[in-house]
Amino acid sequence: MTSAGIEGARFAGTPKVVLAALIFFAAVFLRAGAQELPPPEPAQPLPAAQGETTLRVTTNVVLVPTLVEKDHGEVIYGLKQSDFELLDNGVPQQLKVEEELDTAPVALVVAVEQGRSSGLEFDKLAKLGPLLDLFLAGGKGEAALVGFDSQPQLIRDFTHSTELISKDLQHLTPGDGGGALLDTVGYAVDLLQSQPKEYRRVLLLISEERDHGSKHIRPERLVERIGLTDVLVLSLTFSASRAELLHDVKDSGEGRMITPISALFMAVQGLKKNVARQIAVMSGGEYAPFTRDKGFEDRVAEVAKHAHNRYLLSFYPTDRTPGLHTLRVKLTEDYGARVVARANYWAVDER
Repeated sequence: MTSAGIEGARFAGTPKVVLAALIFFAAVFLRAGAQELPPPEPAQPLPAAQGETTLRVTTNVVLVPTLVEKDHGEVIYGLKQSDFELLDNGVPQQLKVEEELDTAPVALVVAVEQGRSSGLEFDKLAKLGPLLDLFLAGGKGEAALVGFDSQPQLIRDFTHSTELISKDLQHLTPGDGGGALLDTVGYAVDLLQSQPKEYRRVLLLISEERDHGSKHIRPERLVERIGLTDVLVLSLTFSASRAELLHDVKDSGEGRMITPISALFMAVQGLKKNVARQIAVMSGGEYAPFTRDKGFEDRVAEVAKHAHNRYLLSFYPTDRTPGLHTLRVKLTEDYGARVVARANYWAVDER
């Protein structure tokens, strides 16, 4: 008898109970091995539970960062509650000016693009480190550094040391051909939400204008995420855009009815055209392009100053209709100043 025949005879003579046990343990082994296999796509360092973060803004109270500045750059201080008018979907609200804004430490996430052609800007980014002290006010705050191409990654976790982040910025390496702006903003917002509640939360985004390759968050979901937080987004982009891309979306509620559906549609369209600009407008932050080294440094210094000099208005909405609400902040007197305020927030159904 051949060796194959001998083995077959042995197998045939195996009791059915033993055979069943062998099959059972083989199945268990294969199942365990399958569980240890890596995911089909590289695991991105996005938060494990993006939908479970503790949100500071709900329909109970909405925080509205507001900058009041004259044309030549002078910030107007000392305004009181009676100096502001705040409209939620066109309806006036009873507001309060929070007094602790000037003393609150800052939690800052710096998100820099490493993908696509961003390597051409690394010489400018290498000079960013010392400017971060303008945000952190002498070490009172904390900063983290996120780099991104087709996916975001945490380069440096929150630290009081801008020197460490400076070294990281001086050793950036070019990434792949992606620029996942939507995924990165969602990731950065979740990082900021993990910081102590007394911190002011600021995202400094340095990137191109448009998203290229985000896979983990849709524009509609990002609108909701930003609308549920009080993160202030300051966007600096590599190149100027000649198009007017919803820059005045905060003024769009005047003269016509804005519904949650139409507000959401406008916000999503803005994200599709220019992510950096739209998220800045939504949050009450600022958007500015830069080209030269000096222009970049001036822009960073300017937005850092403004981050500390915003009023923080708060109100309890009279209309709690779920979805995106459009906000408008005006001055009750003409001070010859522009008002830059949060453009919208997301109301949730709390039933």
